[in-house]
Amino acid sequence: MSNINYNKKALKESLHTITDYVRWGASLFKQENLYYGHGNASAIDEAAYLVLYTLNLEPDIQSVYFSSNLTSNEKEYVIDIIFRRALEKIPAAYLTNESWFANLSFYVDPRVLVPRSPIAELIQNYFEPWIESDNVERILDLCTGSGCIACACAYCFPQAEIDAVDISSDALDVAKINIENHHLIGQVRTIESDLFNKLQGQQYNIIVSNPPYVDADDMQSMPQEFKAEPELGLAAGDDGLDLVIPMLEQAASHLYPEGILIVEVGNSEYALQERYPDLPFYWMEFEKGGHGVFLLTKEQLEAYFGTG
Repeated sequence: MSNINYNKKALKESLHTITDYVRWGASLFKQENLYYGHGNASAIDEAAYLVLYTLNLEPDIQSVYFSSNLTSNEKEYVIDIIFRRALEKIPAAYLTNESWFANLSFYVDPRVLVPRSPIAELIQNYFEPWIESDNVERILDLCTGSGCIACACAYCFPQAEIDAVDISSDALDVAKINIENHHLIGQVRTIESDLFNKLQGQQYNIIVSNPPYVDADDMQSMPQEFKAEPELGLAAGDDGLDLVIPMLEQAASHLYPEGILIVEVGNSEYALQERYPDLPFYWMEFEKGGHGVFLLTKEQLEAYFGTG
C-alpha cells in the first residue's frame, strides 16, 4: 500500500522551479519502486520527461531554463501527472499519449504496446548489409501494433510499399492515427489478419516482426507497468513461441528471392533455439542495447521448412 501523502497545497507552496518538480518526481518514483522499461532508463529521466511534456517544453531544452518558476496552474498539472504515474503505475507513454521510436514521435494508448524494440536500430541502418536498400520494393510489418515499425520503414525506404498487419482492429486504429500523423497514407496500408491468413499471394523483400513472445512464466512475473498493456500484444503461450512457429513455417512463401525475415523474440530466444537447433538463426547485435532478434533468409527458410 502506497504511503504517498497527496497534499497538493503543501507541494505547490514548497516546490517552485522545473528542477524542484523533477527532483521531487524522481524521489517519489524511487519511493514507489516504479519500473522503467517503456522509454526512459531511470526515475530522474522519467520525471524530467513528464514534467517537460506537461509544460509543453522540448525534452532537449537548455538546462538554464530548469530554474524557471512554474505558474499555479502549471504546478497543478505537473503534480497530477506525477502522482498518476506513481500511484497507478502505468507507463508514462500512456499518460502523455506519446512514445518515441527511431527518433520519431508516435501516438500510443492502452490499445497498443509502448514501442521499445531494438529493431529501430536495424531500420535506421536500412537493414544493411543483409539487403540492398535501393532494391527494396515491398515491406511487411507483421504484428504492427502502433505502426511504429511500418512508419519508420516508410521514412527509410520512401520507394517501398509497406503493409502493416495485425489481428487486433483496436491496434490498427492506433496504427492508422500514426500513418496519418506522419503523412504516409498511400505508402503504408493496414490489413487486419491473423499472421499471413489474409496475405495469400503477397510477397515482400523484407518481413519484419515484433510479435507477442512472452512466455507464461514471464507473464506471471512482469512488473505492474506491463499489466497496463494489452495482453494480446505480449502473451504467446507456455514457451513464448505461439506466433513465431507458424511465422517461420509460412514466411518463405511470402518472401521474394533474396528476401529476409527479421523477428524479435526477446527472452524466448532460448526456447526457440532448443526447438530448432539446426536452423541457422543469425542473432543481431545492437550498439544501443537489446537482444533476441534473429534474421533468416528465404533460402534458409525454404531449406528447412520447404516451399509451403
